[in-house]
Amino acid sequence: MSANTKELRAARRADRSGSGPTLTARAPERFPGATAKFALLGEVLLVGLLVVIVGLAVVTLPAGLAAGVRHLRRFIRAEGSPQRLFWRDVLAALPGGIAVGFVAVVLAFALTFDIAIATSGALPGGEVIAALGWIGLALGAAALLGAAGQWRPEDGWKGALRALPKVAARDFAGVLYLVATGVFVGVVTWALVPLIIPALGCAVFAVVAIPERPRRDRVARTAPDQE
Repeated sequence: MSANTKELRAARRADRSGSGPTLTARAPERFPGATAKFALLGEVLLVGLLVVIVGLAVVTLPAGLAAGVRHLRRFIRAEGSPQRLFWRDVLAALPGGIAVGFVAVVLAFALTFDIAIATSGALPGGEVIAALGWIGLALGAAALLGAAGQWRPEDGWKGALRALPKVAARDFAGVLYLVATGVFVGVVTWALVPLIIPALGCAVFAVVAIPERPRRDRVARTAPDQE
């Protein structure tokens, strides 16, 4: 293979990834790190593994999710995304994240206990109570994912939780997507526990991708004024 051919292929790779000059006059990719599909898939699986490792203590899962979201955002934007930045975010998110995780575990346990009692037939109207319990679990999972997506080192978990109502009001459909994501993680993990690794990776990717999806209100805000 000639040197010119190697240089051309290297230039094409840099053009597709956004890491180098473009070969043709066109607008740069919005998310250059997402153009390489297999690399993105590998990064999603890696993030899932890292989140599982961090979340082994369960109450540390929020910190792992927050760090995973920030890592994947850096990756798809073709910014520097070494793993040391992920672990730095984990350390920053742990103090408040453990408290968030503890509250989440208590609520999940209480709702699961209610569902078990309701489905046992010991309570009148058990079907309604069980349905409300499942809805509560789904909404709790969505809130946890949403808070992880809003977490910033400078704002902490208080800022992330305070931002949730505004985010939900601005993008209610996005909330439904997060609910579906939480249900997906739960179902997949229930079916086969090792699948929690790709499931959490996909959940982190969903948290990153859902706010960036095309929306009519965003198009209306970014479109130039028509006289």
